[in-house]
Amino acid sequence: MPYSVKEIFYTLQGEGTNAGRPAVFCRFSGCNLWSGREEDRLAAACAFCDTDFKGTDGPGGGTFLTAKSLADAVLGRWPKSSTDQRSRFVVLTGGEPTLQVDDKLTEALHGLGFQVAVETNGTRLPPPGVDWITVSPKAGSTLVCTTGDELKLVYPQNGLDPGLFEGLSFGQFLLQPLDGPDRDHSTRLAIEYCLAHPRWRLSLQTHKYIGIR
Repeated sequence: MPYSVKEIFYTLQGEGTNAGRPAVFCRFSGCNLWSGREEDRLAAACAFCDTDFKGTDGPGGGTFLTAKSLADAVLGRWPKSSTDQRSRFVVLTGGEPTLQVDDKLTEALHGLGFQVAVETNGTRLPPPGVDWITVSPKAGSTLVCTTGDELKLVYPQNGLDPGLFEGLSFGQFLLQPLDGPDRDHSTRLAIEYCLAHPRWRLSLQTHKYIGIR
């Protein structure tokens, strides 16, 4: 099937357990929790979403007819000066990447030496073969993906208690302060929660602090 991609770019991972790691980000178009249109934002499960995933007009974006063509486009963003294939890392994100990511794509990326990460809202299961799974639950949605490498919860969310997730099988449990006008307040709340519940770690969106994508 064709893959609709908003943008492909090379940067440092800004948040979560892999913060600071060089990565190619492949952002897929579309999401099952919000249309991406501002007029629909208040009805979305994650009205706080700060990501533009609508369309295919971003840098490196477009419609890719095959898994190979998309994998080649990802490789094209990796530094040509790097000869160590073991460092190749791609983050498949969105929107909601599991609407499009399939085993053909993960196989094509693995064939080029990439470790494959997926950032998902957890309402769908990622395909087999994904190397790193990040789940970010959203209030009002049904969590289907209940195991992975890290659960990264935007905090606070009305009606979503972090304690609801502690029995799930994840390697790391991360609280990420809700961005917006009250980010400082959200950060204080997240710090206080982590200190009171040591199972959780603080995850900051460092890319926003240092001015990178």
